[in-house]
Amino acid sequence: MAGAGGVSRAGFAAMSDDGSADDQVYASPHSLRGLLQRGRGLGALRASREPPETSAAPVYEVVRQDWRWDSQVDDRQLYLARLIRESGLAPDPVFALLAGDGDDCERATGMLELLALSGSAEAREGLREYVREGEHWGDVLESVAGVWPVEWWDDLAGVAHDRLGGDEPRLWRSEPWVRWRVGAGRSGPVRPPRTHTIDVGPSSRRLLAVLADGGSAYGAKVQALRALAGRPPEPALIPLVPGLAEVNGEPPLPGLGAAVRRLGARALPQARAWAADGGQWLSWIGTQVLAEHGGARDLPVLMAELSAHEKARQWCGPARLADGIARFGSAAAEAAPVLRRLWSRTPHSYERPAFLKALAAVAPAGLDLAFTESLWD
Repeated sequence: MAGAGGVSRAGFAAMSDDGSADDQVYASPHSLRGLLQRGRGLGALRASREPPETSAAPVYEVVRQDWRWDSQVDDRQLYLARLIRESGLAPDPVFALLAGDGDDCERATGMLELLALSGSAEAREGLREYVREGEHWGDVLESVAGVWPVEWWDDLAGVAHDRLGGDEPRLWRSEPWVRWRVGAGRSGPVRPPRTHTIDVGPSSRRLLAVLADGGSAYGAKVQALRALAGRPPEPALIPLVPGLAEVNGEPPLPGLGAAVRRLGARALPQARAWAADGGQWLSWIGTQVLAEHGGARDLPVLMAELSAHEKARQWCGPARLADGIARFGSAAAEAAPVLRRLWSRTPHSYERPAFLKALAAVAPAGLDLAFTESLWD
């Protein structure tokens, strides 16, 4: 059974090597389009070697549409800005994104900031003009003030004051508002610091009782687990895990997996049972413990789980398995083909380093080109 390792967005995406009917989202990982959609360094290198009239269409496609599988963890701004610069393309589609919704504007701002820093006067003036006229001007101004030299935005103070119209900026403790002394409480009296009484909260025994009680409200269990997360690892949590991980097929309590992993090797005996016989979520929690602390006897389980993730095209989670497999070095050489395919096909830029590190540990021969390409990811 393939574990459910923090599945996001669509959860599964069918991706084929030949562009066949099951290729619903991403193009083939062997095509320039598919490489760029995944943020692969090889795609950036190929695009930079093509004439602009050839590279423009696939580069502009990944600029216009956000191909990140999980926008919370994957950062493609540098990748895309470099694509535009190295391909010798005009940033017109990036400027067009500024007129979109807040997410589009944020993506465009990140790219244009970097293009400006690399020498594009057009990008710099475009963002300055947006501060003067654009809808999300405050967000853009705060963003550029965080990365640009002061002299690039300091003269916009008058524009910002006029556009605020007496309102206070949302992030008045950040630049540029700190420099311009705009924001709440700037002229108010300095208040003496308050004394605080530290509340240690319920005992760990009481928190465990809440988790063990089938009648406890979901919110109460979440709070109990969060409180335990701030304390030393609690081995008494182990027998409660199955009942907390598999409740009517719903995902486990937030933070349960992290709480179990903090127990380390103490959870190994039970983790082996969970990985073998547990339901979807319990199996994944157990497998993660095996990845971090298991021994040679657990390697077949980890390799089977890695293969199951690949077969199901379940892209969230196999990096943790790769980290675990890497601990076994050449004894896990059999996993190399799967690791290579995951490295080439995953849409997660942030997980690719884990696959490459695992390959270097289990089968290091012939990775020179992969390392070179990865510098451009």
